[in-house]
Amino acid sequence: MEYLVLIYADEKIYGSMSEQQLGEVMQAYGAYTKELGAAGVLRGGSELAPVHTATTVRVRGGNIACTDGPFAETKEQLGGYYLLDCANLDDAIKWAAKCPSATIGSIEVRPLIKSV
Repeated sequence: MEYLVLIYADEKIYGSMSEQQLGEVMQAYGAYTKELGAAGVLRGGSELAPVHTATTVRVRGGNIACTDGPFAETKEQLGGYYLLDCANLDDAIKWAAKCPSATIGSIEVRPLIKSV
């Protein structure tokens, strides 16, 4: 079954890190991604651009309204995701717990519904 692993953290934390600290985080993500691939569960993933680059789109009464920024104000922002193919939710949770940002933010695990 496929699961989307959504990575949330406060962008300010990363912005306050030294280059060395940020490099260590990126190395940890590289190792995590490699481990996911070696285990055969990785189906995709990506880091997202900072939240200030987001555009929220709403359609009301047939009119399109675009707003700069995310839909809601939150302390943690969606920073990236992995798409995993795991045997069950317990396996997906085990992989999510290994995500480097799990120690400073939160990881949401959500199953995909196949509609096509």
